[in-house]
Amino acid sequence: QVQLVESGGGSVQAGGSLRLSCVVSRFTACMGWFRQAPGKEREEVAHLDRDGDTRYADSVKGRFTISKDNAKASLYLQMNTVKPEDTAMYYCAATERWCGLNPRPSPWYSYWGQGIQVTVSS
Repeated sequence: QVQLVESGGGSVQAGGSLRLSCVVSRFTACMGWFRQAPGKEREEVAHLDRDGDTRYADSVKGRFTISKDNAKASLYLQMNTVKPEDTAMYYCAATERWCGLNPRPSPWYSYWGQGIQVTVSS
C-alpha cells in the first residue's frame, strides 16, 4: 500500500504560480499528477519515473514541472503561468508499473490521493 496526501491547492489569478505537494509513504516506479475538471475525464498532467524521466501533457508543457524530494518523501507539481483552463481537482497517483513515454490513463495507477482543488480566475 502507498499513502498519498496532497496539499498546496487554492485559488490563483491567471498568469500566477502555484505549487502542489504530495507527501508519500514511499515512492513507486511511476509517480504522476492527474487533474479532472467538471464534466471531463481525469487526465494525466505529468509523470516521473524512478530514473527521473518525465512526461507532460501538451497542454502544460513548458509551464508545469514535476519533481520529487526523496528526503522529504514528497512529489511536487510546480504550476507557472496558469490559465483558467487549468482549473480542476488535482490528484497525486502512484503505480509499480513502468511509466514509459506515453501518457497513462488513470487505471494504470493503483494508488491515489484524495485530490485538491485548483481554481484559476481570469
